[in-house]
Amino acid sequence: MRLDWEIRPLRGFLIQIQKKEIPMKKFKYDKQFWKLMKKLNIRTARRINEVRWDFVKEIKPKIVLDYGAGLDLLRKYAPEGVEVDTYDIGDFPIKYTGIRHNFYDLIFFCDVLEHIPDFQILDEILGKTKYVFVSVPILPKGRKLKGWKHFKYNTGEHLHYFTERSLELFFEVRDFEIIKYGYPEVECGIREDIYSALYSKMGSKNFKGRSFTKDSFKRKEEKS
Repeated sequence: MRLDWEIRPLRGFLIQIQKKEIPMKKFKYDKQFWKLMKKLNIRTARRINEVRWDFVKEIKPKIVLDYGAGLDLLRKYAPEGVEVDTYDIGDFPIKYTGIRHNFYDLIFFCDVLEHIPDFQILDEILGKTKYVFVSVPILPKGRKLKGWKHFKYNTGEHLHYFTERSLELFFEVRDFEIIKYGYPEVECGIREDIYSALYSKMGSKNFKGRSFTKDSFKRKEEKS
């Protein structure tokens, strides 16, 4: 349930008045959902996570956080020598490590942003890293939202929808800039309309002291 408010003038001032309560659908991230995700991902888990780790290999992360870890597959297929913390709010039969460090080289948000009701809860965790990896569904140009494979608003599962530009702005207001992007999970023949992007804290440097810029990595041409 959330509160809806309106702004009204009163004697030269603007005041906020509660109008009504709006019921919000709450999706259940329970054991039944976990079993479904396990069934859908069992055949492709290794390949998808190998693609994700390959996508971020240039920054050579050593301590990372998988935020919204789900099936805990990113940690399972992590490169040798990389420590992976895991965090999830789902009621799943997995023991996550939790957020154990004050700072991370990299935070992963794999298929996570579209599920989060209030993005303000991310502000604190985004202050704990130099780099962020995101994978998220992007609606292809010319496609209608309703009827699209990833349209799950009515069930309360996917609450937000992005374009490449709106996702870039999402991180820009939080002082991150995009340094690499593409569709590697699509190009390897596994997934549909899943966009991947790597963001760097503005003004940050890599582990050898060289500043990253938007052209530090080869970026894919935007599809017309």
